[in-house]
Amino acid sequence: MYRYTVKGVARFLALVLSLVLNACSQNGWTERERIIIERSDSLMFVTVLPDDSVLLRTPSIEVRKQDLQSKELKTLMAKMLSTVTDPSQDGVGIAAPQVGINRRIIWVQRLDKEDEPFECYVNIRIDSLFGDVKRGPEGCLSVPGYAGMVSRNTDVIISYADLESGETRKEHIAGYTAIIFQHECDHLDGILYVDRADSVFVNKAWMEELKQFDYTRPDWW
Repeated sequence: MYRYTVKGVARFLALVLSLVLNACSQNGWTERERIIIERSDSLMFVTVLPDDSVLLRTPSIEVRKQDLQSKELKTLMAKMLSTVTDPSQDGVGIAAPQVGINRRIIWVQRLDKEDEPFECYVNIRIDSLFGDVKRGPEGCLSVPGYAGMVSRNTDVIISYADLESGETRKEHIAGYTAIIFQHECDHLDGILYVDRADSVFVNKAWMEELKQFDYTRPDWW
C-alpha cells in the first residue's frame, strides 16, 4: 500500500503547479507573479518550510527571451537583491522560489571576486559538476534557524542568459562560491539542502537572531 508523506504530497502538488506555470508562461509573467513583484516591499516575504513546501518543491521555469528587459524582471531583481542583503536575512545567495516566484533566477555573492559583489543570473543551469567533493555546513533562508552538513563539488560550469542579447553565456566557478551556486540552483529544481544533508541541527545563534525581526506573511499573499 502506498504511504502518503508530507514530502510526497508536496512533490505531487509541486508537479501540478509546475505544469500550470508552464502553461501560463506562454503569455509571459502570470498574474500571481505580477502581484508578488508589484506589491512586495524592498524586503520581500521569504518562503519557508513547512508552510510553503509546495512552492519550494516546484521546479522553476525560464524567463522568456522577450521578457529579459521587462519591467517585471528588473523590479524583481532589485527587490531580491535588497532582500538577501537586508540585515534580517544577511545571506550569500537567494533564488526566486524563495520569494514566491518559480523562475530560474538567482543572486549569488561572488566571494571569488574583488569586493565580493552580488551578481544576478537568469535562466541559469549547472551544466557540469567536477573537482573535489567537500563536506561542509549550509544554512538556508527558507529553513531559518537550522544548518546541515552537505557534500558538494568544488567546481561547476554554469550557463545563463545574457540580459542584453538573450544569448547563452558559460562560466567556470570554483571554490566556496561554486557551492553557493549549487545551493541556489537546487532551489530552482525544487531541492533543498536538507534533502542532501547527512545531518541537520539547530543553529542557536541564528535562532536568537530570528527573534529580532518580523517575519509576518503579508495579508495579500
